[in-house]
Amino acid sequence: MTLSPRQRLFVEVGRKEFVRNGYGSSSIRTIAQEAGVSLSALYYHYKSKQDLLFAILMDGVEIYDSLWEKALDAVGDDPVEQLRAFVLANVEFRTQFPEQGRMIATEIRNLEPDGARLYDERRRVGRQRIRTIIADGIAAGVFTTPYPDDCRKSILAMTAAIANWYDPNGPDTAAEIGQRYAEMALNLLCPGEIPGSPVKEEE
Repeated sequence: MTLSPRQRLFVEVGRKEFVRNGYGSSSIRTIAQEAGVSLSALYYHYKSKQDLLFAILMDGVEIYDSLWEKALDAVGDDPVEQLRAFVLANVEFRTQFPEQGRMIATEIRNLEPDGARLYDERRRVGRQRIRTIIADGIAAGVFTTPYPDDCRKSILAMTAAIANWYDPNGPDTAAEIGQRYAEMALNLLCPGEIPGSPVKEEE
Protein backbone atom coordinates (compact mmCIF):
# COMPACT_ATOMS: atom_id res chain seq x y z
CA MET A 1 0.00 0.00 0.00
CA THR A 2 1.80 3.10 -1.26
CA LEU A 3 0.80 6.29 0.54
CA SER A 4 0.74 9.69 -1.11
CA PRO A 5 2.60 12.49 0.72
CA ARG A 6 -0.71 13.79 2.09
CA GLN A 7 -1.79 10.33 3.23
CA ARG A 8 1.61 9.81 4.86
CA LEU A 9 1.10 13.04 6.80
CA PHE A 10 -2.30 11.90 8.09
CA VAL A 11 -0.96 8.48 9.03
CA GLU A 12 1.98 9.96 10.96
CA VAL A 13 -0.10 12.56 12.79
CA GLY A 14 -2.94 10.13 13.42
CA ARG A 15 -0.61 7.51 14.86
CA LYS A 16 0.86 9.98 17.33
CA GLU A 17 -2.64 11.02 18.39
CA PHE A 18 -3.81 7.44 18.84
CA VAL A 19 -0.67 6.46 20.78
CA ARG A 20 -1.05 9.52 23.02
CA ASN A 21 -4.77 9.31 23.75
CA GLY A 22 -5.99 5.95 22.53
CA TYR A 23 -8.33 5.42 19.60
CA GLY A 24 -11.54 5.99 21.55
CA SER A 25 -10.43 9.33 23.02
CA SER A 26 -8.81 10.66 19.86
CA SER A 27 -10.53 13.24 17.69
CA ILE A 28 -10.40 13.21 13.91
CA ARG A 29 -10.84 16.98 14.08
CA THR A 30 -7.74 17.30 16.26
CA ILE A 31 -5.78 15.14 13.83
CA ALA A 32 -6.78 17.42 10.96
CA GLN A 33 -5.79 20.50 12.97
CA GLU A 34 -2.40 19.04 13.89
CA ALA A 35 -1.85 18.11 10.25
CA GLY A 36 -2.58 21.72 9.32
CA VAL A 37 -5.50 20.91 7.02
CA SER A 38 -9.26 21.25 7.02
CA LEU A 39 -11.43 18.40 8.21
CA SER A 40 -12.83 18.00 4.70
CA ALA A 41 -9.30 17.59 3.32
CA LEU A 42 -8.67 14.72 5.72
CA TYR A 43 -12.04 13.13 4.91
CA TYR A 44 -11.17 13.28 1.21
CA HIS A 45 -8.46 10.67 1.88
CA TYR A 46 -9.94 8.84 4.87
CA LYS A 47 -13.71 8.80 5.19
CA SER A 48 -13.71 8.10 8.93
CA LYS A 49 -11.52 7.67 11.97
CA GLN A 50 -11.91 3.93 11.43
CA ASP A 51 -10.47 4.17 7.91
CA LEU A 52 -7.50 6.13 9.26
CA LEU A 53 -6.93 3.55 12.00
CA PHE A 54 -6.89 0.77 9.42
CA ALA A 55 -4.39 2.68 7.27
CA ILE A 56 -2.13 3.30 10.26
CA LEU A 57 -2.16 -0.35 11.31
CA MET A 58 -1.53 -1.57 7.78
CA ASP A 59 1.37 0.86 7.44
CA GLY A 60 2.91 -0.61 10.59
CA VAL A 61 2.56 -4.15 9.26
CA GLU A 62 4.19 -3.17 5.98
CA ILE A 63 7.17 -1.73 7.84
CA TYR A 64 7.37 -4.90 9.95
CA ASP A 65 7.17 -7.20 6.93
CA SER A 66 9.77 -5.21 5.01
CA LEU A 67 12.25 -5.60 7.87
CA TRP A 68 12.05 -9.37 8.18
CA GLU A 69 11.88 -9.86 4.41
CA LYS A 70 15.09 -7.84 3.99
CA ALA A 71 16.74 -9.72 6.86
CA LEU A 72 15.87 -13.12 5.42
CA ASP A 73 17.02 -12.10 1.95
CA ALA A 74 20.45 -11.42 3.43
CA VAL A 75 20.94 -14.96 4.76
CA GLY A 76 20.88 -18.36 3.13
CA ASP A 77 18.52 -21.28 3.58
CA ASP A 78 19.92 -22.44 6.91
CA PRO A 79 16.99 -22.44 9.39
CA VAL A 80 19.24 -21.34 12.25
CA GLU A 81 20.43 -18.25 10.41
CA GLN A 82 16.91 -17.57 9.19
CA LEU A 83 15.57 -17.77 12.73
CA ARG A 84 18.29 -15.43 13.96
CA ALA A 85 17.52 -12.98 11.15
CA PHE A 86 13.78 -13.12 11.82
CA VAL A 87 14.23 -12.45 15.54
CA LEU A 88 16.71 -9.62 14.90
CA ALA A 89 14.20 -8.02 12.52
CA ASN A 90 11.48 -8.30 15.15
CA VAL A 91 13.69 -6.62 17.73
CA GLU A 92 14.59 -3.91 15.23
CA PHE A 93 10.92 -3.21 14.63
CA ARG A 94 10.10 -3.00 18.34
CA THR A 95 13.06 -0.75 19.15
CA GLN A 96 13.21 1.48 16.06
CA PHE A 97 9.47 1.80 15.40
CA PRO A 98 7.95 1.82 18.92
CA GLU A 99 4.81 3.77 17.99
CA GLN A 100 3.97 1.32 15.20
CA GLY A 101 4.54 -1.53 17.63
CA ARG A 102 2.30 0.00 20.27
CA MET A 103 -0.46 0.54 17.74
CA ILE A 104 -0.33 -3.10 16.71
CA ALA A 105 -0.35 -4.18 20.36
CA THR A 106 -3.18 -1.96 21.59
CA GLU A 107 -5.46 -0.80 18.79
CA ILE A 108 -6.27 -3.91 16.74
CA ARG A 109 -9.23 -4.50 19.02
CA ASN A 110 -10.77 -1.26 17.76
CA LEU A 111 -10.96 -2.39 14.14
CA GLU A 112 -14.44 -3.09 12.85
CA PRO A 113 -15.08 -6.63 11.51
CA ASP A 114 -14.23 -6.01 7.84
CA GLY A 115 -11.05 -4.17 8.69
CA ALA A 116 -10.09 -6.77 11.28
CA ARG A 117 -10.51 -9.54 8.71
CA LEU A 118 -8.36 -7.78 6.11
CA TYR A 119 -5.76 -6.91 8.71
CA ASP A 120 -5.58 -10.50 9.96
CA GLU A 121 -5.13 -11.78 6.41
CA ARG A 122 -2.16 -9.43 6.00
CA ARG A 123 -0.60 -10.48 9.31
CA ARG A 124 -0.71 -14.15 8.32
CA VAL A 125 2.26 -13.60 6.01
CA GLY A 126 4.65 -13.01 8.90
CA ARG A 127 3.06 -15.68 11.08
CA GLN A 128 3.42 -18.26 8.33
CA ARG A 129 7.05 -17.30 7.69
CA ILE A 130 8.20 -18.14 11.20
CA ARG A 131 6.14 -21.35 11.12
CA THR A 132 7.98 -22.34 7.95
CA ILE A 133 11.40 -21.52 9.42
CA ILE A 134 10.68 -23.64 12.49
CA ALA A 135 9.22 -26.51 10.44
CA ASP A 136 12.28 -26.50 8.15
CA GLY A 137 14.59 -26.55 11.16
CA ILE A 138 12.76 -29.51 12.69
CA ALA A 139 12.79 -31.37 9.37
CA ALA A 140 16.55 -30.76 9.10
CA GLY A 141 17.11 -31.97 12.66
CA VAL A 142 18.58 -28.70 13.93
CA PHE A 143 15.55 -27.70 16.02
CA THR A 144 14.77 -30.34 18.59
CA THR A 145 11.87 -28.93 20.59
CA PRO A 146 8.79 -31.15 20.91
CA TYR A 147 6.67 -27.99 21.17
CA PRO A 148 7.27 -25.98 17.97
CA ASP A 149 4.04 -23.99 18.05
CA ASP A 150 4.48 -23.03 21.68
CA CYS A 151 8.00 -21.86 20.82
CA ARG A 152 6.68 -19.80 17.92
CA LYS A 153 4.12 -18.08 20.13
CA SER A 154 6.71 -17.45 22.84
CA ILE A 155 9.22 -15.94 20.40
CA LEU A 156 6.65 -13.56 18.97
CA ALA A 157 5.33 -12.62 22.42
CA MET A 158 8.73 -11.95 23.99
CA THR A 159 9.89 -9.75 21.10
CA ALA A 160 6.58 -7.87 21.08
CA ALA A 161 6.99 -7.08 24.79
CA ILE A 162 10.24 -5.20 24.12
CA ALA A 163 8.23 -2.14 23.11
CA ASN A 164 6.91 -1.92 26.68
CA TRP A 165 10.31 -1.42 28.30
CA TYR A 166 12.93 -0.52 25.71
CA ASP A 167 14.76 2.74 26.43
CA PRO A 168 16.97 4.07 23.62
CA ASN A 169 19.02 5.81 26.31
CA GLY A 170 19.33 2.66 28.39
CA PRO A 171 22.46 0.59 29.00
CA ASP A 172 21.79 -1.94 26.22
CA THR A 173 21.78 -1.14 22.53
CA ALA A 174 19.11 -2.51 20.22
CA ALA A 175 21.75 -4.68 18.55
CA GLU A 176 22.77 -6.21 21.91
CA ILE A 177 19.16 -6.91 22.80
CA GLY A 178 18.62 -8.47 19.38
CA GLN A 179 21.53 -10.86 19.81
CA ARG A 180 20.32 -11.91 23.26
CA TYR A 181 16.80 -12.50 22.06
CA ALA A 182 18.03 -14.51 19.08
CA GLU A 183 19.94 -16.76 21.49
CA MET A 184 16.90 -17.10 23.74
CA ALA A 185 14.75 -18.04 20.75
CA LEU A 186 17.24 -20.70 19.69
CA ASN A 187 17.38 -22.00 23.26
CA LEU A 188 13.64 -22.54 23.08
CA LEU A 189 13.94 -24.44 19.81
CA CYS A 190 17.05 -26.38 20.82
CA PRO A 191 16.82 -26.97 24.58
CA GLY A 192 20.28 -27.10 26.12
CA GLU A 193 22.19 -26.15 23.00
CA ILE A 194 22.39 -23.15 20.69
CA PRO A 195 23.22 -24.30 17.15
CA GLY A 196 26.42 -22.79 15.87
CA SER A 197 27.62 -21.65 19.29
CA PRO A 198 31.16 -22.61 20.31
CA VAL A 199 31.41 -25.48 22.75
CA LYS A 200 32.90 -24.38 26.02
CA GLU A 201 35.89 -26.40 27.13
CA GLU A 202 35.74 -27.92 30.56
CA GLU A 203 38.04 -26.23 33.06
